[in-house]
Amino acid sequence: MPRNSTRLTFVVLATGAGVFSMLQSLIAPALPTVQHALHTSQATATWVMTAYLLSASVFTPILGRVGDLIGKKRTLVAVLVALTLGCLLAALAPTIGVLIVARVVQGIGGALFPLSFGIIRDEFAPAEVGSRISNLSAVIAAGGGVGIVAAGPIVSALDYRWLFWLPVGVVAVTALIAQRYVPESPGRAEGRINWLGAVLLSGWLVALLLPLSQATGWGWGSAKVIGLLALAAVVFAAWLAAESRSGHPLIDLRIMRLPAVWTTNTAGLLFGAGMYAVWSFLPAFVQTPRSAGYGFGASVTAAGLLMLPMLIAMFCSGVLSGRLEPVVGARNLLTTGAVLGAVACGLLAAWHDRQWQVALAAGVFGLGIGLAFASMANLIVRSVPPEQTGAATGMNANIRTIGGSLGAAVTTALVTGHTQPSGLPHASGYTHAFGLLALLCLGAALAALLVPVRRAARTSMVAGGSDVASHAEARTDAAGIRG
Repeated sequence: MPRNSTRLTFVVLATGAGVFSMLQSLIAPALPTVQHALHTSQATATWVMTAYLLSASVFTPILGRVGDLIGKKRTLVAVLVALTLGCLLAALAPTIGVLIVARVVQGIGGALFPLSFGIIRDEFAPAEVGSRISNLSAVIAAGGGVGIVAAGPIVSALDYRWLFWLPVGVVAVTALIAQRYVPESPGRAEGRINWLGAVLLSGWLVALLLPLSQATGWGWGSAKVIGLLALAAVVFAAWLAAESRSGHPLIDLRIMRLPAVWTTNTAGLLFGAGMYAVWSFLPAFVQTPRSAGYGFGASVTAAGLLMLPMLIAMFCSGVLSGRLEPVVGARNLLTTGAVLGAVACGLLAAWHDRQWQVALAAGVFGLGIGLAFASMANLIVRSVPPEQTGAATGMNANIRTIGGSLGAAVTTALVTGHTQPSGLPHASGYTHAFGLLALLCLGAALAALLVPVRRAARTSMVAGGSDVASHAEARTDAAGIRG
């Protein structure tokens, strides 16, 4: 295999990003098993998810920028090694504390998303970039679905530790192949790492996401939640001031203000709220005992199988979007994906008495995820200068995560706010939650409609491909930003 094989490069990127995406959701269905095996409380066990969320949020934009500066291939290999070590430590963890530390190390793998998008932009022919990004986005989206579907069978047949043993070998081999065959990016961003910006960015992200993820246990009116949210606002303001004054900002705020970037990020925030909440609460809904008056009393494995239509649909639509984009445009695909998400949540709110109804709604939502993920990545990549690809796509991933935390927190409040004497939620809690998620997805569709349509994209079919035109216009934008 030649050292510059783009096919092998894509396989490496897709494998690494897909495994990380799978690890995001793989452990969630197994948390009760982990709690029992490691003799800990439910509150402590939730930190297995929270630590991963916080770590990924911090490392994704920072290491995306590091890759822009020192080389994306070098950073990619280091991140893959860290992910391997994190999985190995988690598989061997004797206590809950060690497992939480391992999840922090695994969170470093969040940088695989921006690094992979940047490498595709650098190494593939302009005419291939759009379809490759769409395919990679489909793998990333499907990875989260695979985690939900596969967790039950793996834990039942083996043990929860195999949720981490299985990725160890895959990621280790991927790192070795990446070191040998993935070429180093020819272009580098100028400047240095702005450590003050990195610290402040980490500070406000942690101060924001921590209370959102723990608000149910701590209480929305608790001093910890209010204090951390206030701290997040203060540190965020300090970060904005520091970045705007820095000669070498970690995140160039002028990039974030580009019309195509801020509108796409707004859509990502709202769609992320709906997507992560559905991933979290739909399995819980179908596992609810029938004695509650709803639900199907499904096992973890059966709940995962009901999510299978979502997994298949999101992968197929993500791959298909790469072929549709030159014809209909990324903005229209993002709008369609968000509308499909709204339709799916509306179906779940009004139509959830039979398992096939839930499976149908899950499939519709999967179609929306596949279209939205692929189009968001393409819109960001094509709207920023090449040397800002890692930082910009990293922030987009983070904004989706922030949206997901908000969506999950609000959905938790609606579902668990009023419970039956048995302690189970009322059906109305889920109905109201799915209705709210439908509105959030509609908001994402409205934000997507604000994404500017590039005239270059409409003439690109004559010029020889939308990618060439979009790259040319991105260079024009870059020149304006530098000026």
